[in-house]
Amino acid sequence: MSNIAHQTEITGKYSELAARLALLANGWTVHTSETAEAYDVLATEPLTGRHVKIQVKTVRRRSDRERGDGVADLVVYAKKGNGTTYDLSEADYIVGVWAVDGEVPRVFMFENRCLSEYWCSEAKASERWVELSIALNRNLDEPEPEVATLALVA
Repeated sequence: MSNIAHQTEITGKYSELAARLALLANGWTVHTSETAEAYDVLATEPLTGRHVKIQVKTVRRRSDRERGDGVADLVVYAKKGNGTTYDLSEADYIVGVWAVDGEVPRVFMFENRCLSEYWCSEAKASERWVELSIALNRNLDEPEPEVATLALVA
């Protein structure tokens, strides 16, 4: 019998590691905290050198938001354990990791707007959110366009 709390913890850790991998692959410097913090990841933007706080969440399908084609929208629930949203002192960005069994995870990043959930259709996800590849970008002098766009928006 599976322990649901244990599975939730594994999924959360997996999402955080995928987020860190995607950030590193795109030239971000990822920092590790020695103490528990409100954010999951502290990272340095590759273009500006600005330190940002990132909250990592798992992307899910929202069954009550199906489109005409029967496919449910993607949603990132961005609430803390006490049910409140993350304010800007706790997270500059939200990273959503969409991990489908047996597939390479997709990592999406967007500004924290202090909402309890962020959603969009699967077809629009890479347009509405910045998708970070987990493939290594060794040409760090010329970051991927998505990273440059995100850094300029912030």
